[in-house]
Amino acid sequence: MSRLRRQHSANLSNNVEAKDLNELKSRTGNVYESISIIAKRANQINISLKEELHSKLEEFATHTDSLEEVHENKEQIEISRAYEKMPNPALLATQEFMEDKVYHRKNEDDLFR
Repeated sequence: MSRLRRQHSANLSNNVEAKDLNELKSRTGNVYESISIIAKRANQINISLKEELHSKLEEFATHTDSLEEVHENKEQIEISRAYEKMPNPALLATQEFMEDKVYHRKNEDDLFR
């Protein structure tokens, strides 16, 4: 199990909760900038989880070109279900942002626009 998955799945529920916009705004000075940072982090989390899932499922892949019925492996199904039960990457990214675990900085080009 990956470090990211262990870190987040233990202490976060799958339920969406309302967040205080003033608290989001206080971290960057702008609500939209905070949401943009959270969205970018959610994409990073999603990509890493997707790569991890595909690498685990690749172990069970059969490379036959037969037209027979596809045989599903129980271990493969369990792995898929475990990933389905994980919290949404946006929830994980929001939690990280609220706990100041996300490093972000302004791009110098963006400062002068």
